[in-house]
Amino acid sequence: MTSTALLTDQYELTMLQAALASGTAHRRSVFELFGRRLPEGRRYGVVAGVGRALDAIEAFRFDDEALAALEGVVDEPTREWLAGYRFSGDAWGYAEGEVYLPHSPLMIVEASFAEAVLLETVLLSIYNHDSAIASAASRMTAVAGDRPCLEMGARRTHEEAAVAAARAAYVAGFSATSLLAARQRYGIPTVGTSAHSFTLLHDTEAQAFRAQVDSLGAGTTLLVDTYDIAEAVRVGVEVAGTGLGAVRIDSGDLGELAHEVRAQLDSLGATGTRIVVTSDLDEYAIAALASAPVDGYGVGTQLVTGSGHPTSGFVYKLVAREGDDGELVSVAKRSVDKTSIGGRKYALRRLDPRGRAEAEVVGIGAPGHNDGDDRELLVPLVRDGEVVGREPLEAARERHLSSRAELPPAAQQMSKGEPVIPTVFEGH
Repeated sequence: MTSTALLTDQYELTMLQAALASGTAHRRSVFELFGRRLPEGRRYGVVAGVGRALDAIEAFRFDDEALAALEGVVDEPTREWLAGYRFSGDAWGYAEGEVYLPHSPLMIVEASFAEAVLLETVLLSIYNHDSAIASAASRMTAVAGDRPCLEMGARRTHEEAAVAAARAAYVAGFSATSLLAARQRYGIPTVGTSAHSFTLLHDTEAQAFRAQVDSLGAGTTLLVDTYDIAEAVRVGVEVAGTGLGAVRIDSGDLGELAHEVRAQLDSLGATGTRIVVTSDLDEYAIAALASAPVDGYGVGTQLVTGSGHPTSGFVYKLVAREGDDGELVSVAKRSVDKTSIGGRKYALRRLDPRGRAEAEVVGIGAPGHNDGDDRELLVPLVRDGEVVGREPLEAARERHLSSRAELPPAAQQMSKGEPVIPTVFEGH
């Protein structure tokens, strides 16, 4: 695996150099990755990228190439220390797919200051991006209900971000992606048939449809808005027969067109042919199409940009460190609007007897009170430097559905609002 060590801001290394020189680098420390607030108007967030973060921790090694790149950045004693770097600490956190709220301790890293501080940038990079995508995807799949959402955003973002976005969307309920790299790396189902260029390549629309059906079978999806939609639907059924799999509409008033196309398909006897819509959809557009005879949604730009919130706003802060007596001392940042809460954290989801979420309980220094109905949220991720929290992607996907189902009904509302449940702090 390619080293992730240089996915690091320089100040991590300059802090390390100074700490090594002062003798404080090996103090036992606790860092916490969390968000002070949700993106404006959002009622909950979704944790994603945990599996990728664990991969990044394993690959965080300063090989010869990485060390060469640090010439002139840090001194020789620091480079020598980095040459032997292996994370040997512990990490706990929210499992992938879990819902989170403001101040949820999404990952807690405990190790020496030197070992833990170096992970800040790469962990934030992964969590901030993937959780933003998953949070948007969850809103989309929630309003889509039983209708599948298909991820199609690779061309709208960086090529590597596209793979991560497809993975995060799948965690939050998307059923497939158009991106083959996501299939190769993560086993995510892929979909895709043809674009407008394929129709324009042929002398007639009928020839294009015939070529596609001959190659892919009558169950394929025909793109019907290159020229005239009604004529394309007629020709499509004529070519593929009433067993035509689906038609895709990529422009116009999607709701009105879906009704017209559904009526036309039914009149032609293609009652089982599905209608898939694309064209800059977001959660609001999907919600607006709830009453339309649409069978699936293809989502691109708005998904891979977090539907207006491309980052989650997470931070990674030192919350405790070893004191002179060997005991942990709580520390916290007091800057205006950027405060942190010191102390090692614990977390549970307070549930009522019916299993409905009532609060996010964050214990400071000790676990919050569990009355027997509540659900502990932190799981072991890394123990003594060894990854122990890796799991199949399907497990994260299933977890998300059950975690989202715990939330009060207000979580499904698309209007802007406050977090759906409060965050309650217990302890000192």
